[in-house]
This record gives sequence, C-alpha cells and structure tokens, in this order.
Amino acid sequence: MGPFAAIRAAHPDAHITVLTTRPYVDLMKASGFFDSIAIDRRPKLIQVREVLALRRFLRNGNFDRVYDLQTSDRTGFYYKLFWPGPKPEWSGIARGCSHPHANPESSNMHTIDRHADQLADAGIKDVPAPYISGPDIDLDRFGIRSPFVLICPGGAPHRPAKRWPAERFGLLAKKLADYRLTPVLIGTDSEADVLNRIDQMCPKARNLMGRTGFLDIASLAARSVLAIGNDTGPMHIAAAAGAPSVVLFSRESDPKRCAPRGHAPNAVSIIRESDLRELTVNRVMDVIRERLDLTD
Repeated sequence: MGPFAAIRAAHPDAHITVLTTRPYVDLMKASGFFDSIAIDRRPKLIQVREVLALRRFLRNGNFDRVYDLQTSDRTGFYYKLFWPGPKPEWSGIARGCSHPHANPESSNMHTIDRHADQLADAGIKDVPAPYISGPDIDLDRFGIRSPFVLICPGGAPHRPAKRWPAERFGLLAKKLADYRLTPVLIGTDSEADVLNRIDQMCPKARNLMGRTGFLDIASLAARSVLAIGNDTGPMHIAAAAGAPSVVLFSRESDPKRCAPRGHAPNAVSIIRESDLRELTVNRVMDVIRERLDLTD
C-alpha cells in the first residue's frame, strides 16, 4: 500500500491500472489509488491462449510506464511479451528495462525497504508506511464482544512448518478468555481443521471461518486490542490496519525480510523459534501480557 500511495502521488493526473489477482480486487478498489483494475490469471507457458490474451492486454494498453512491484521471474517475463514492439518505461529487474532496480543487496532487503529503494531509482523518493483502512464494521454482525483479540492460526498449506500447532493456539485462546478477552478466529474454509480444533478447545472463541475478506480483516484488526498469528498474509493486513501485533516465525522465513510493519516503531512484536513445535504457550503469553499490560 505504501508504494501504491507513492505512485499515485507521483502521477496525480495519470490513468493508473493495477494488474492483480482476483482475491485482491475489493482491496484495490477500496484503496482509491487506481482508475482501473485488471485481473492477472498468471498463465503458465503451456496455456498459450491465456498468454496471448495477456500479451494483447499489455501491448494494447498504451502504458507509458510499468512499476513491477513483484519483481519475480514471472513478472519479468511479462516485460518480454512486448517484443517485438515498443516497450513502455519499466521499473523492475527485467533485463533491458528503462528503470532497473540494480541494488545488489535487494534480495536481502525487507520487502518494504526494497520497494522504497526500487521506486527511488525510478525517481519516487517519498514512500509512506503501509496503511489499510477498512469500512466501519458492526461487531454484532459477527457476534463479537469487545474487547477481543484477533487470531490468525492458518498459513500456506504447502509450508506447514510456518504454523504454530493448533493445540497451542487453543490453549492460548483459553488463557485469553480467562482475561475476559474474546478470541476471534479468522481463516479460510481450507483451514477448517485448525480453526475447528481451536474452537473445540475454547468454547468462548468466536470462529469466523470463511466469513472475512481482506477488508473485513482490516476493519476487525483496527477494532481489536491485539492481533496474533503465524507469518501469513492476514497479519500484514492487521498490522497495516493499526492493530498491535504479535507474529510467530520459524526458520522457514526471515522476519528481517518479510515481517509485518505497523504504524509505530514497536507496533509489531516478533517471536521466533526455529521449530514452532518448540514454542511454548507461556512464552507467547508473556509477550501478550506485556503488550496489553495484563496482570494476574
């Protein structure tokens, strides 16, 4: 969101199109930074018809400049789709582009710092911190009682080592409930096993499985006293929405490169354990007690 705001401020009169995947459309609309939204179907090379459709979109868009904020091999390939015709100005790492991000340390930088460095190379010096504002939300709609703690116990299914065990989240939820804090669980239907296990262990928890889009998460986070979860996308949203946050990291990811960042220097607490199965509930609860100034 920081780069989006910076790009809009740098090009106040431009017609700006964002190319994104379908789950992010509502978030992009709500941001107010874009004039149009295009869906990236992320075609594989064997999907020739889809690749050609993407090529037509890019070539017919008459874009003056492209900011490739993903800077992946896939998006670098999109630059090649302009061949043999003229290419727009391009900020990214695609070979031959007009505004290359050539910092040799870029792969070791935090994503937010990398984006700011990339945009500086393209002439945009002021990149604000990430901020997401969700709409006003009626807690009664979700059956939530304040004060509440937002819990994000899921994560990428192909990276189970990034997940704290569901039973630990269940015990944590019970401890939070003892402090008269409502544990509010969020996640997708694919995370039903984790969410239902926590729900069973802590009847006072409120399970919102499958009921929260990205904007709902932002709205709930802004109203919560704390958000806690694994290294997963919803925790980035929670931090950007202003929630004091506790994020659990294993050796599978490096917080120096990808930890959520909030609105204040100490908004996000990181707890890291090489193997999350070794992370105790008491250790996590100690951090929460300190963050919320809880006393026994």
